[in-house]
Amino acid sequence: MQRATSLEQRIDAAAHRVLQEAPANGIRSGLVEVTVFILKQAWACIFGATLLVVIVAARLWYPDDATIARNDALTITAVLIQIAMLAFRLETGRELWVIVLFHLTGTAMELFKTDAGSWAYAAEGILRIGGVPLFSGFMYAAVGSYMVRVHRLFDLGFTRYPRRWVTTVLAAAIYLNFFVHHFWWDARWILLALVVLLWLPTIMHARLWRRTLRLPLLAVFAGVAVFIYLAENIGTWAGAWAYPDQVEAWQPVSPSKLSSWFLLMIISVVMVTWIHPPRAPLSARAQTEEGADAAASAPSESVQAPTTGAAPAAPEPPRRRRRRRAGAGLPS
Repeated sequence: MQRATSLEQRIDAAAHRVLQEAPANGIRSGLVEVTVFILKQAWACIFGATLLVVIVAARLWYPDDATIARNDALTITAVLIQIAMLAFRLETGRELWVIVLFHLTGTAMELFKTDAGSWAYAAEGILRIGGVPLFSGFMYAAVGSYMVRVHRLFDLGFTRYPRRWVTTVLAAAIYLNFFVHHFWWDARWILLALVVLLWLPTIMHARLWRRTLRLPLLAVFAGVAVFIYLAENIGTWAGAWAYPDQVEAWQPVSPSKLSSWFLLMIISVVMVTWIHPPRAPLSARAQTEEGADAAASAPSESVQAPTTGAAPAAPEPPRRRRRRRAGAGLPS
């Protein structure tokens, strides 16, 4: 795993000791790969999962007459979770910047959307901007945390990934449409078509333990959007916020929100690519490094004859092959 924290390096060493004797073939091998996949996903989701647990716990057990309003308690808890993520080396300082960017872009959208009546929060507490409690920005930050962590936990590589500047322009258009469609024509279906056109050829390579999972990137986007949609249903049931049709009584979030979360996934992915640029799969990178090492160690085809009477030149010492560090985090 790339760019691991010190805690993840220790976890990686322990996981390698446990799994080094695991079978390479058969049903048990498949079970090992599935287990590693689930553990890596759980590790990547730790920020969002913890925040969701806190939201549900506040709904079930937080007293209505408490001195600190529930929304303020959620904000304070979210800040403590973020501090713990850094203190226990679950995130790097570099990753924190992209998470802060998620927080800012999400809060800006929240301010606009709540003012437009798209959804609403309980009017309580003092840690808020207008009608938006500050913990709402951490829900977007949780998505950002998952994105940056899953990128390095699975050593993600891509084939036929589109140019970053093109994806950035499209992501900016998607973000703008979240605001503009309230006043003008909603271009989401055209934007969705452009997303499909742009990322349809892209294949994601995710390393588990010994095996590498290859999936169409669009299918991955859709899968993550579904999981966020399910988390949104839990959040609205817990009373963290409510859509207009949930004010009288809770009901499942409209499936039409799946398209919104899919488009939000595109914004999230593009933001992460400016921290973790898309790279070729590990197999392709290894072949490139081996080819470069072989070319560097091969003797020159044209050797100049030594001048008469001159001492022969000393042979150049062989180049040392660079060894790539073992993975970190969970088994690589």
